[in-house]
Amino acid sequence: MAWECGIDGCDAVFDDVESAIAHQVSAHERLECAVCGTIVPDGYLGIRHVFTEHSRAEYVRAYGADSEDVRQREKLLEEIDETVDEKRLAEFLNG
Repeated sequence: MAWECGIDGCDAVFDDVESAIAHQVSAHERLECAVCGTIVPDGYLGIRHVFTEHSRAEYVRAYGADSEDVRQREKLLEEIDETVDEKRLAEFLNG
């Protein structure tokens, strides 16, 4: 399965999810969480932050999202969480 970056028109594609996440962290700017102001990586780790640290209602209010946006991101998180090797990802991110 190929993994696409998915950030604002980035066409990068990777053979594994860990490489895609590492790319998102290293090749794209970090963003400020609209709920708490924490600076987070764009992409998967940013979505994971919002959905694990804040309620769905906070996400909807802060990002102007709707129920479809929530479902789409929850599905993405579930798919990645089922696939990602967190130890391997940590090795990618730590260098």
